[in-house]
Amino acid sequence: MRVAVVRNRDVTGVINRFGQPHPQPPQPWPEEQSDGVVPALQEAGHEVLLCEGDKGLLATLERFMPPDSQARPSGMVFNLAYGIQGESRPTHVPAMLEMAGVPYTGSGPLGHGLTLEKVITKQLIRGHGVPTPNFRVIHRDSKNAGDLRFPVVVKPPREDDSFGLQLVHEPAELKRAVEVIVEQYGQDALVEEYIDGREISVPLLGNGELEVLPFVEQDFGDRATRLMTWEAKYVAAKAPSKICPAKIESNLATILRDLSIATFRACQCRDYARVDFRIDRSGRPFVLEINANPTLTMHTSYFMSAKTAGYSFSGLVSRILDVAHKRYFGTAAPKA
Repeated sequence: MRVAVVRNRDVTGVINRFGQPHPQPPQPWPEEQSDGVVPALQEAGHEVLLCEGDKGLLATLERFMPPDSQARPSGMVFNLAYGIQGESRPTHVPAMLEMAGVPYTGSGPLGHGLTLEKVITKQLIRGHGVPTPNFRVIHRDSKNAGDLRFPVVVKPPREDDSFGLQLVHEPAELKRAVEVIVEQYGQDALVEEYIDGREISVPLLGNGELEVLPFVEQDFGDRATRLMTWEAKYVAAKAPSKICPAKIESNLATILRDLSIATFRACQCRDYARVDFRIDRSGRPFVLEINANPTLTMHTSYFMSAKTAGYSFSGLVSRILDVAHKRYFGTAAPKA
């Protein structure tokens, strides 16, 4: 089958530089996930094209996978795009594909939109009975945390990959932390109570009957700051080690599975996602957020979990493609 892997590495393919750009990481990304996904799909027998999710995407796809005589799609997109600029950037490529009638892996515009907007995510899952840390949205000219208990975590409410994440221990520090979010990201600040305890990720795979993959724990050891900042995720010298499978007693494991699935459903996710929890000192779980497009490289929590479940990297990529193809057409993806 023809599979176009769509990413956002080159950000020049726009008509105008206008709107909020995707934040630039403190240093270059250590891995480009398309570098692994492309050969994995080729290994599985697919004809693969790597392309940018920019203004030329639809013309590129039309040349690569023209519809057949029955007007059925002759290929799929494996979507790794995060967007280039403007609002709700992860929704842009899925929305283009929906409009053009091109099937693709992962969540649709609605799922990406709901999970990107962290305040909406928290309100939504609370409405479905899923616990999440208490929070407030604070503006530049405010330093009032209300009844939130310190320490608190301050972050932009509409970014991913832990951009701008700050741990604030005292009310006197809050005003400057909020100003950083407003100045650097052009957003009000999401402020939520810090949950001191274990951090557990629950990867999910599928649609109808979800496969809950083995849990992954971030092992902070004796670190003073037990927080998954951008550096902690992507800078090897600062990254905590991961434990998989995490050692979770059976009753709590059942609760985490149920809460993860409820979060996935509430946020309209599709195909695969990762739910991040904090477990407080008394054993109570709180959903921090859900990632509707978790990074797929050899060193991420998602693949570590899948590997523990018995998947090779190529097998995981093929499985995600099959899950998406079955959602559209009722069968696994055919080979080329």
